[in-house]
Amino acid sequence: ITGCSSGIGRATAARLARAGWTVYATARRLDSIAALKDDGCETLALDVTDEQSMRAAVERVEQDHGAVGVLVNNAGYSQSGAIETVPLDAVRRQFETNIFGLVRLTQLVLPKMRAQRWGKIVNVGSMGGRLSFPGAGHYHATKHALEAISDAMRFELQGFGIDVVLLEPGLI
Repeated sequence: ITGCSSGIGRATAARLARAGWTVYATARRLDSIAALKDDGCETLALDVTDEQSMRAAVERVEQDHGAVGVLVNNAGYSQSGAIETVPLDAVRRQFETNIFGLVRLTQLVLPKMRAQRWGKIVNVGSMGGRLSFPGAGHYHATKHALEAISDAMRFELQGFGIDVVLLEPGLI
C-alpha cells in the first residue's frame, strides 16, 4: 500500500494487517509509518516519484513472496489554487505523484502478476475524478486521468486474471 503516512493509506494498512493479511505499508519516510509495525505491517520506504525507490520496494516484496499479489496505489495529494496561479513545476510534481508514479509502480509489478496469472490493482481515486471544483483543477485533472487509466487497464489485464479496482472516496 503506497502513501501510508496518513489518511486512507494508514487506516487501510492497519485494518488489513490486524485482520491477518500480509501488508507492506509504504511511505517516503520510514519514521512516518513506524507505528504501523505495532499493527503487524511490514514497512518499506517508497517514494513514487523515485524510480530506484520503487524498484527496491517491488524487489523486496517479490523476494519475499514471488510477486506482489495486490497493489494499492494510494499515494497522492491535493493542492489548491486557480489554474493560472499554480506554478507549472508544482503541477508537474502533482502529476508525478498522483499519476506517473502510480503508472510506473503498476508497470513494475505487472510482469510477475501476469506470470502467476492473478493479481489485483486497487487505485485510490476520488469523487474528484468525476467532477471538478474551482480552485482544485490540477488535482481533479489527475483524478480524471486515473479514471481513464483504470478503465483501460481493466480491459488490458482481465485476460491475465488481474483485476483493476478504482475507489472514489468523497471528502475525508
